[in-house]
Amino acid sequence: MLNSIRGRIFVITAMVAVGMFYLYRNGITLGLDLQGGMHLVLEVDDPEGTMAPEARADAIDRAERILRTRIDEFGVEEPNIQKAGADRLIVELPGIGPDDESRAKDIIQQSAFLEFKLVLPVTELQSQLAQIDRQIVSVLGVDSIRALGGATEDANSEVEDLLFGGLDALDSAQADSTGVDGEDVEEDQSVNLRPLTGLLAGGDFEGVYLVATEDVETAMLYLAMPEVQRSLPRNVSLHWEEDPIALTQRTFRRLYVTTEDTFVTGEMLEDATAQRDPQGSQAQVNFEFNRVGGRRFSRFTEQNIGNLIAIVLDGEIVSAPVVRARIGASGVIEMGNADMAEAADLALVLRAGALPAPLAIMEERTVGPSLGQDSINAGQIAGIIGMVAVVLIMTLYYRLAGVLAVMALGVYATLVLGGLAAVNGVLTLPGIAGLILSVGMAVDANVLIFERIREELILGRATRTAVEEGFAHALSAIVDANMTTLFTALILFQFGTGPVRGFALTLSIGIVASFFSALYVTKTFFLMYLSGKKASDPISI
Repeated sequence: MLNSIRGRIFVITAMVAVGMFYLYRNGITLGLDLQGGMHLVLEVDDPEGTMAPEARADAIDRAERILRTRIDEFGVEEPNIQKAGADRLIVELPGIGPDDESRAKDIIQQSAFLEFKLVLPVTELQSQLAQIDRQIVSVLGVDSIRALGGATEDANSEVEDLLFGGLDALDSAQADSTGVDGEDVEEDQSVNLRPLTGLLAGGDFEGVYLVATEDVETAMLYLAMPEVQRSLPRNVSLHWEEDPIALTQRTFRRLYVTTEDTFVTGEMLEDATAQRDPQGSQAQVNFEFNRVGGRRFSRFTEQNIGNLIAIVLDGEIVSAPVVRARIGASGVIEMGNADMAEAADLALVLRAGALPAPLAIMEERTVGPSLGQDSINAGQIAGIIGMVAVVLIMTLYYRLAGVLAVMALGVYATLVLGGLAAVNGVLTLPGIAGLILSVGMAVDANVLIFERIREELILGRATRTAVEEGFAHALSAIVDANMTTLFTALILFQFGTGPVRGFALTLSIGIVASFFSALYVTKTFFLMYLSGKKASDPISI
């Protein structure tokens, strides 16, 4: 049945209908180079080189799954996320405009490791501050500390002094410590230096120190020292608040004293959504724990009514509410002055889960929409010129047979575009090159067939016999040429990245379509053409 003319027409019609269906339903998605967007190459951020190759590869595998979820929820159509080697990720985000670039990078790079910790009184750290200061002086030396502006002999300010007129005293003490308004500290008095303590002012509530914004970098340097970390009391951790605060015409960052241990982590989150506070209309993120996390959260808050619970995201405190009553399986992260877009992004990354390791951007490339449109226009012009040239050459050289081949190419084009839409492929600029190359191969197959038919006619074969022999004798050459090119395209698709895969995909689909078009569709049109002729009638070829 499939070899009869009616059967052949049915198969061709069915294939064209399927291709048009997928083309209508899915459409053709343009790649990064045609519609603009972002291209990022990411790598596990491990500057010290402490991660083993196996750990880096595992982190990349997990990061790929998490990023795919985040980007899908971010709303990028047809993103390309794939591994490059064992420890790199390539992320392509078509259609991302300049206004969304920073948001997209934040969403991709944010670790989103969420912890809930109990805020401790500062007295838990106070007894160790003198030892911490001595460790800093011992490691850095007096001159280095003075250069950093952190040497002082005064103790930390109390909260009453800070909030009710003590700032001048604090400024004076710090100025004296740097040698600007006071005398230099002698080397034998280095034991009295208070590099860290001198930067800490009493907080505006229990469990908090205040550090002037200009001193935060120095304080961070001190706290990052391994000797300081080892000097911290057991089960005590320090975390900076994310946003600075303004007090009496100066800005400060809060430094919280918390437990080292977490009682609940973001791994126990079931859901997170962004919304506005019904009372203050401020942005906030509502979260809900799973059953295990809900029980643990409820039990812990019941035991710590009146205390502060620090919500720590990627090592920084986003809020530290006071527990007024037992809290069940849900809670709220207050976003302060942040807009709803930031709250929505935070909710998104919390739902997707925390990255196993921070990711660093190794390469960043942005393609503007205008450049993409220029590429589309250039591709269209090249395609039109190529198709017109093919039609003219085929019809002028092979006459009616060339017209039949051009008709078969119309079927071929529908099958290629429909196939690309069916597999949700992305059409890139190299993909257009692969498409044009496959058109050339389809034409080449027709040329082989027509030349074989001509040879059979010269030998005196009957018209129908010449057509049958021409298709049969050209088959081996067409198969060899198409199969070798198809194997090459599949290898490029398997091991290539980005544009190379786009080229390989369209070329592979085009080769299959051209093979079907040349050997089945063109022959069907020939059989239809010959059906009204006698065996001895000549054909236009």
